[in-house]
Amino acid sequence: MSAVGVIGAGAWGTALAQMLASDGRDVLLWAREAELVDTLNRDRRNEIYLPSAELAPSIRATDDLADLAQCPTLLAVTPAQHLSSVLRGLSKDPRDLVLCSKGIEAETGLLMNDVAAQACPESAIAILSGPTFAHEVAAGLPTAVTLACSGGNAQWDRISGTIARQHFRPYYSDDVVGAEIGGAVKNVLAIACGVVDGLKLGQNARAALIARGYAEMQRFGDALGARTETLAGLCGLGDLVLTCTSTSSRNFSLGKALGEGQSADALMADRRTVAEGAFTAPVLKRLARERGIEMPIVESVNLLLDGARANAVVGELLTRPLRSESERPQ
Repeated sequence: MSAVGVIGAGAWGTALAQMLASDGRDVLLWAREAELVDTLNRDRRNEIYLPSAELAPSIRATDDLADLAQCPTLLAVTPAQHLSSVLRGLSKDPRDLVLCSKGIEAETGLLMNDVAAQACPESAIAILSGPTFAHEVAAGLPTAVTLACSGGNAQWDRISGTIARQHFRPYYSDDVVGAEIGGAVKNVLAIACGVVDGLKLGQNARAALIARGYAEMQRFGDALGARTETLAGLCGLGDLVLTCTSTSSRNFSLGKALGEGQSADALMADRRTVAEGAFTAPVLKRLARERGIEMPIVESVNLLLDGARANAVVGELLTRPLRSESERPQ
C-alpha cells in the first residue's frame, strides 16, 4: 500500500492521520514547525493540539513537503487562509488532493477548491467535509462524512478505498461547491449559537437559530450553484448541528465567550487554534451583499467580531420585521 500524506498537524490533521493509520497503513504527517515534528516522532503524541491520542506506529512526521511527492493521495488540512501558500510548495506530480479545511479565502473570496486548482492544476480535487470532532475520529468513534469528488466515480473509487475504515464512512457526492459551502457557512453560524449559549438564552433560541441559519446557508448555496440535497446532508445540516451544539467546536466556544462579555480582539489574540468562522464571516458577508443574499445572522456575527455588545446584536435580530418562514427574500 502506498503511503498517504496529510498536510497539517493540527488537531484535525493529526486525527485524520491517526484514522488512516488505524489499519497499519503508512502515513506521512507534515508540520511546518521542526520542533513539533521532532516531538511527534519522539513522543508519539501531539500535546499541543490533540493530547488525547497516542500516535500509531505507522505515522511519521516530517517538515519537508518534498517527502510527500511519493504519496498518490494527499489530505490538505492546513487553515483555509494558509492553504494556497502551502500547496504551492508541493511537487507538481498528478495526484488526488483531498481538501479538509473549511472556509473561504479572505483576500480573494475563493472557495478552497478554486484556491487548490490555482495552486495545483495538475491535481484532481476532492472535498472531505461533515460532522467531525477531531478527538472522536482519533479515538475510532463512528463518523460519517461527505466526500465530494471533482473527478466523479473514478476518483471516488480511488479515494474511498484509501480513506474508508470501519469507523470512518464516506458518502459520495459530485457537488464540490455544495460540500464547501456547508463547511464554510456553518462555522460562522456556530459562533452565533455560542453567543446564544453565553447569554443563557436557552435551548429554544438555539434551535431557532440553527433552523434560520440553515435557511441562510441554503440561500447562499443556491446563489453559488450548490444542490439543496447536498446542504441537507452530512456536510451541511449534519455539520451545522454538531458544530452549533458543543463547546468541542472552536467556533461555538468563541461565540460563547463573546456572549459572556469577552472581547473579540482578546479572544482571537489568545487562541492557539484557529476559529475559522472568524475569518470566514467578513468575506461571507461581502459575498452575500454583492449577490443580494439576505444573511442577517452572518451580518450579526460580523457586528460581534467588530466589537458590538452581544445583547444589542441579539436584540436587533429579535426585532426584525415578521415574515413568512418560507419566504424567499428579494
